[in-house]
Amino acid sequence: MTNADHADLVLTGARIFTADPARSWAEALAVAGGRIVAVGGTRDVKVRIGPRTRAIDLRGRTVTPGFQDAHVHPTHAGLARIRCELHGARGLDEYLRIVAAYARTHPDVEWILGGGWYLADFPGGLPRREALDRVVPDRPVFFPNRDGHDAWVNTRALEIAGVTRDTPDPVDGRIARDADGTPLGTLHEGAMDLVGRHVPATSAQDLRDALLESQRYLHSLGITAWQDAWVTEPDQAAYLALAASGELTARVVGALWWDRSRGLEQVEELEARRASGHVGRYNATSVKLMVDGIIENQTAAMLQPYFDVHGIVTDNAGLSFIDPVILKAAVIRLDALGFQPHFHALGDRAVREALDAVEAARTANGWSDTRPHLAHLQVVHPDDLPRFRRLGALANAQPYWAVHEAQMDELTLPVLGPEVSHRQYPWRSLRRHGATLVMGSDWSVSTPDPLLEMEVAVTRVSDESRGEQPPFLPEERLELVDALTAFTAGSAYANHLDETGTLAVGKLADLAILDRDLFDMRAGPIGETRVLATFVEGVAVHEAPGLDG
Repeated sequence: MTNADHADLVLTGARIFTADPARSWAEALAVAGGRIVAVGGTRDVKVRIGPRTRAIDLRGRTVTPGFQDAHVHPTHAGLARIRCELHGARGLDEYLRIVAAYARTHPDVEWILGGGWYLADFPGGLPRREALDRVVPDRPVFFPNRDGHDAWVNTRALEIAGVTRDTPDPVDGRIARDADGTPLGTLHEGAMDLVGRHVPATSAQDLRDALLESQRYLHSLGITAWQDAWVTEPDQAAYLALAASGELTARVVGALWWDRSRGLEQVEELEARRASGHVGRYNATSVKLMVDGIIENQTAAMLQPYFDVHGIVTDNAGLSFIDPVILKAAVIRLDALGFQPHFHALGDRAVREALDAVEAARTANGWSDTRPHLAHLQVVHPDDLPRFRRLGALANAQPYWAVHEAQMDELTLPVLGPEVSHRQYPWRSLRRHGATLVMGSDWSVSTPDPLLEMEVAVTRVSDESRGEQPPFLPEERLELVDALTAFTAGSAYANHLDETGTLAVGKLADLAILDRDLFDMRAGPIGETRVLATFVEGVAVHEAPGLDG
């Protein structure tokens, strides 16, 4: 063998999950020039080792394709990490301690910004302005919650925005109020913008810093690519700057934000943003269409009305943020132009409206390779399960939410009622009906750790309550091989990154090395697995000490 045949990197003695259609396994692979040049047995691949080859004996550890997150918010998550972050805290007292400390150490900050509070930490999911007033009485505070569908604000923020008991609810949101109509400090969905529009614009440098912090963290979790599910013009500018400088080491698909307050006139603007939105590893080829809200604040669009706290059926069935007629027309236009529709569809009516829009596009345009995907899918009507396969619509799962915990048991189950509650997060049913499963985290709503998410997909029990809570709808549990495939080959398919997602000769060498045999249940919970190294085109973008030892 000549020097030209020698590899840059050779991994041997491994448990290599190729994620190919046969779901085959190997024990060694070789990388040269950023691509995989050999996959197979250790003896066959070792011949690729030359004097300059980095050769690593993994002693039975797992190698997988690089994980890909098909629905994530790195800008928002990164900004939270560099501002007043509440994600790691629980309970009002802890939140206020963090906010007070941040305000004290940032006396010159005009607005106290951050977020990440947890709905279940407040009665009815409704934090009050007076609590924030106690620690920040003189400056406005604006904190979106973990899922970004509600904001907690103080009195000063409401004053600046001119929000009073006489302010009407916007058509796409609600102001939580006391009995006399006074805003109590929680803003739902579009009502967040009443205050949010007064928040100073984020600087270009802050956006770049946020993205770099998110990229560092995501790489440490084995993630080599993602689809950013809400890309504004400033977000795209930050991505393009990092891509041009070579600092963007991940592969990123940008889902351009569809402004639900406007109509089809914005399509030409999206085309222009796509035309200028491809530099290096960043490509803006998707459009995010937010069809509805969330169940906890009763803005998810449902086929049946919600129940109230007394178990009485209400007249509220949630909100369709985009009129279904406009949604169909928009998806037909976007599909014809080669855009990928990326839907937020959480309630069963929203899922149906999104699938109806995909069907309208298939009828109008014929079959295309746009690979539309529906994210969240908390409730899916049984009649709609087979439509995913039939229409080529991908099922984008966020498995970490499918557990018994306070937000589910106290805020969700009571308002859905028993019949609809049993239709939640039907991952196994979708798989049984032939849907292509892809996976994403929706970080910063929940952890971006794919291994924790896979554990929940397999067990339907939170890692925080192992052995304490029963599985949530255990009949919808996935096999580990299905969850792992969804986070690799599945999400790569959703991202149109067809040269990645599987470990095969000729593919780009995007891969992750884990600290154990992932399929050996004696090694401990799946979510306790750690990523030892992450490679993009054979170059380490994350590496733990001692990998070669």
